[in-house]
Amino acid sequence: MGVVVIEFITLDGIVTDPDGRGGTPLGGWAFRFGPEAVAGDKFRLGSLLDEGVLLLGRSTWELFASLWPGRDDPFSARMNAASKLVASRTLGDVSGWANSRLIEGDLLDAVKREERDVVVAGSVGVVHQLIAAGLVDEYRLLTFPVVLGTGRRLFPAEGPSTDLECLSAERSGAAVLTRHRRAG
Repeated sequence: MGVVVIEFITLDGIVTDPDGRGGTPLGGWAFRFGPEAVAGDKFRLGSLLDEGVLLLGRSTWELFASLWPGRDDPFSARMNAASKLVASRTLGDVSGWANSRLIEGDLLDAVKREERDVVVAGSVGVVHQLIAAGLVDEYRLLTFPVVLGTGRRLFPAEGPSTDLECLSAERSGAAVLTRHRRAG
């Protein structure tokens, strides 16, 4: 089992509001490059979606649950069919998106018990908890040529030091997809 974090990210490490739905002043930065920059399986998830489980925080789950069920392209079908774990203390019902279930108890314990690969999409609050606990095995980052200067960072200044190994880097439209894993 491994934990894979996928994020749209800016050159300065910001992950806040890539699609602009959060209403932040600088939101929508990833979508300025057109839909082809973000459409489809840009993170090369492949069988991870079929055999693993998506882990989403409340806000990301609510956004995805409002978007993905209405789509019918091949990647959307994979997203809709994927098993989903939802980390939330406030949601009571996750039946609005197929194969979703709430995590009962502690997030970190649930991730440690999971026997499948765990893919964390967005959900920076969840990601920060996993980083702090040393549970992230791989990062797949779609980096856009934008510097925002403000917003939530994937790796906060007060976070732990981590050595990573670059597995690959490839251009994807205006962005660059990089894959990094924990070194050692």
